[in-house]
Amino acid sequence: MVDKTTLLRVVRLPEGGFAVDDTCKTPGRGAYMCKSAECLAKTMKKSAFNNSFKLKVPQNVYEELSQWI
Repeated sequence: MVDKTTLLRVVRLPEGGFAVDDTCKTPGRGAYMCKSAECLAKTMKKSAFNNSFKLKVPQNVYEELSQWI
């Protein structure tokens, strides 16, 4: 099992919108990915966050994730 502190969490906020959650405590539906450029590329290619949240994740979320890597 992977330790959550080594992963990045994207959370769909209850009031709408998305955020990158570095504390893993923000309320809302979350999806995790590892902190590497390869994981980000794979996540974008497979539309993994779109599938997890069942809606289209805006491009600015991926740009914010790339800054965390």
